[in-house]
Amino acid sequence: MRTPYRGGRMTDILISGAGIAETTLAWWLRRHGFRPVVVESAPGPRPGGQAVDVRGPALTVVDRMGLGAALRAARTAMDGMSLVDEDGTEVFRSTEVTLTGGPVASDDVEILRDDLAALLTGALHGVEHRWGDRVVALDPDPAGGARVRFASGTEEHYDLVVGADGQHSGVRRLALGPDDDGRLVPLGQHVAVFTLPNTFGLSRWQVFLQRPDAMAGLYTAHDDTEVRVMLGFSDPDATYHHRDLGAQRALVTRHFAGGGWWLPELLAGMDRAEDLYLTPITQVRLPTWSRGPVALLGDAAWCPTLLSGQGTTLAVVGAYVLAGELARSGGDPGAAAAAHERRMRGWVEANQELALTNAARVRDLTAPDTAAPGLVEHWAATAATALTLPEY
Repeated sequence: MRTPYRGGRMTDILISGAGIAETTLAWWLRRHGFRPVVVESAPGPRPGGQAVDVRGPALTVVDRMGLGAALRAARTAMDGMSLVDEDGTEVFRSTEVTLTGGPVASDDVEILRDDLAALLTGALHGVEHRWGDRVVALDPDPAGGARVRFASGTEEHYDLVVGADGQHSGVRRLALGPDDDGRLVPLGQHVAVFTLPNTFGLSRWQVFLQRPDAMAGLYTAHDDTEVRVMLGFSDPDATYHHRDLGAQRALVTRHFAGGGWWLPELLAGMDRAEDLYLTPITQVRLPTWSRGPVALLGDAAWCPTLLSGQGTTLAVVGAYVLAGELARSGGDPGAAAAAHERRMRGWVEANQELALTNAARVRDLTAPDTAAPGLVEHWAATAATALTLPEY
């Protein structure tokens, strides 16, 4: 049953970011009668991204949004996978599981990140999006809420600001200070993702090369017209700015140059790819997810890393819970943020620990017991369903 918002203490909510958590939150806030505004530094929806998994309670949330059928129709629908060695020789093959999605016959839905974002954004009606702008200052208002200054120079008042702007959250730094107090926990690994035309002859299939310190793989997308490439490697000392594409390309090339299989073609394609994204596998661990008129959500609050296999599920459910608690509290941001954290924190921390377990298991990717596909999914099954989803 939907908990209606009945005109309490707040209505205007600014959401920084336009990804999975942000669009889900905006949908539910609108449903509950609030007025969300979404601001995103990118000029438009971000293209590309890896395949993500929607599991357990997140599937229920999407079903409650009336988007379940569309979600399932857009799933990646892989038929299977292969593992190869440096010479391109197939050393493992399965039509039952995949490395990115686990069991092929699972009820979980694997979907490309950009396809999921487009699905959620397309369902938003009456929500203002401001592309190409970002929050640069937050000043709490003694009367409640915050004065927000944007890079564009405009200033506005909002009853609540939600920082859902990812692992590198600017809103988090504005609200809580610099990321220098142990809140970021790097796992020493990095992953690059980008899109190439499917010139590899693959059809609904994924292929991965595993090394002791790295993994390279690709899988088909969008009716086999393209492939999504993942290049992951271990380098605890690597540093780069998340917007410096030149430095990112150089770092990835250094780790994979001179390799066999399709690595030369993948590296050449990376230099031309328009959607390259390289990120350190880093967890975000905060003592609190809110302060004053600011609440954090998704990776900005608790990034579990892709090694948990749970980032998208946590984002969708977290957004649903935060919006529901805002409605249930009659628009009291402090009470809603506290209730959101009480419901979510234990589940989030369990998934963060899951990622640490998986990180330890994949450090030597040539070991027989860690080369099997579905590694992350095997460990994610219990964590995915460990939350009882409330109704609002």
